[in-house]
Amino acid sequence: MKGILCIKKNKLKDSTIIVLDIQDYNETSTYSEEDTLNIPFAYLKRFYLEIPEGKIHVIAEDKLELNLGLRFLKKKGFTINSYELTKYPCIDNQKKRLVDYGV
Repeated sequence: MKGILCIKKNKLKDSTIIVLDIQDYNETSTYSEEDTLNIPFAYLKRFYLEIPEGKIHVIAEDKLELNLGLRFLKKKGFTINSYELTKYPCIDNQKKRLVDYGV
Protein backbone atom coordinates (compact mmCIF):
# COMPACT_ATOMS: atom_id res chain seq x y z
CA MET A 1 0.00 0.00 0.00
CA LYS A 2 2.97 2.21 -0.14
CA GLY A 3 2.77 5.18 -2.44
CA ILE A 4 -0.89 6.12 -1.98
CA LEU A 5 -1.17 9.92 -1.93
CA CYS A 6 -2.88 12.05 0.70
CA ILE A 7 -5.07 14.46 -1.26
CA LYS A 8 -8.01 16.60 -0.19
CA LYS A 9 -11.23 15.48 -1.83
CA ASN A 10 -11.81 18.91 -3.39
CA LYS A 11 -8.35 18.74 -5.03
CA LEU A 12 -9.07 15.53 -7.01
CA LYS A 13 -8.57 16.23 -10.70
CA ASP A 14 -10.26 13.13 -12.09
CA SER A 15 -14.05 13.35 -11.82
CA THR A 16 -14.41 9.58 -12.36
CA ILE A 17 -12.75 8.75 -9.03
CA ILE A 18 -15.17 7.20 -6.55
CA VAL A 19 -15.10 8.91 -3.15
CA LEU A 20 -15.62 6.31 -0.42
CA ASP A 21 -16.10 7.45 3.18
CA ILE A 22 -15.40 4.59 5.62
CA GLN A 23 -16.00 6.58 8.82
CA ASP A 24 -18.81 5.72 11.24
CA TYR A 25 -22.21 7.11 10.24
CA ASN A 26 -22.16 9.71 13.02
CA GLU A 27 -18.86 11.07 11.65
CA THR A 28 -19.74 11.01 7.94
CA SER A 29 -22.70 13.34 8.28
CA THR A 30 -20.39 16.16 9.33
CA TYR A 31 -17.87 15.61 6.53
CA SER A 32 -19.40 13.99 3.48
CA GLU A 33 -21.41 15.33 0.57
CA GLU A 34 -23.92 13.93 -1.91
CA ASP A 35 -21.29 12.56 -4.30
CA THR A 36 -19.66 10.49 -1.55
CA LEU A 37 -20.37 6.80 -1.04
CA ASN A 38 -20.74 6.19 2.72
CA ILE A 39 -19.92 2.66 3.87
CA PRO A 40 -18.42 2.58 7.38
CA PHE A 41 -15.50 0.21 7.83
CA ALA A 42 -17.60 -2.03 10.09
CA TYR A 43 -20.00 -2.59 7.16
CA LEU A 44 -17.46 -2.98 4.32
CA LYS A 45 -17.48 -6.77 4.50
CA ARG A 46 -21.25 -6.81 3.92
CA PHE A 47 -21.59 -3.98 1.40
CA TYR A 48 -18.34 -3.84 -0.62
CA LEU A 49 -20.17 -5.16 -3.69
CA GLU A 50 -22.04 -1.82 -3.84
CA ILE A 51 -18.78 0.00 -4.62
CA PRO A 52 -18.53 0.64 -8.38
CA GLU A 53 -15.41 -0.40 -10.28
CA GLY A 54 -12.75 2.25 -10.78
CA LYS A 55 -10.22 4.24 -8.81
CA ILE A 56 -11.18 4.99 -5.22
CA HIS A 57 -10.42 7.96 -2.94
CA VAL A 58 -10.84 6.78 0.68
CA ILE A 59 -11.86 9.10 3.52
CA ALA A 60 -11.13 7.77 7.01
CA GLU A 61 -11.03 9.27 10.47
CA ASP A 62 -7.56 8.08 11.50
CA LYS A 63 -4.60 5.95 10.39
CA LEU A 64 -5.89 2.74 11.96
CA GLU A 65 -9.27 2.94 10.22
CA LEU A 66 -7.54 3.88 6.96
CA ASN A 67 -5.03 1.02 7.12
CA LEU A 68 -7.70 -1.60 7.87
CA GLY A 69 -9.97 -0.22 5.15
CA LEU A 70 -7.24 -0.08 2.51
CA ARG A 71 -6.09 -3.58 3.36
CA PHE A 72 -9.62 -4.96 2.96
CA LEU A 73 -10.31 -3.07 -0.29
CA LYS A 74 -6.99 -4.18 -1.83
CA LYS A 75 -7.77 -7.83 -0.97
CA LYS A 76 -11.08 -7.46 -2.79
CA GLY A 77 -9.31 -6.13 -5.89
CA PHE A 78 -10.11 -2.42 -5.70
CA THR A 79 -7.71 0.22 -7.03
CA ILE A 80 -6.92 2.86 -4.41
CA ASN A 81 -6.03 6.23 -5.94
CA SER A 82 -5.68 8.40 -2.83
CA TYR A 83 -6.82 8.94 0.73
CA GLU A 84 -7.73 11.62 3.22
CA LEU A 85 -7.84 11.60 7.03
CA THR A 86 -10.31 13.84 8.86
CA LYS A 87 -8.24 13.94 12.08
CA TYR A 88 -4.99 14.75 10.23
CA PRO A 89 -5.78 16.83 7.13
CA CYS A 90 -3.48 16.80 4.10
CA ILE A 91 -1.20 19.81 3.89
CA ASP A 92 -1.01 21.55 0.51
CA ASN A 93 2.28 23.38 1.07
CA GLN A 94 4.32 20.30 1.92
CA LYS A 95 5.10 17.32 -0.25
CA LYS A 96 2.07 15.09 -0.50
CA ARG A 97 1.98 12.64 2.36
CA LEU A 98 2.18 8.99 1.36
CA VAL A 99 0.91 5.93 3.11
CA ASP A 100 4.14 4.24 4.13
CA TYR A 101 3.04 2.04 6.95
CA GLY A 102 0.94 -1.06 7.40
CA VAL A 103 0.71 -4.22 5.36
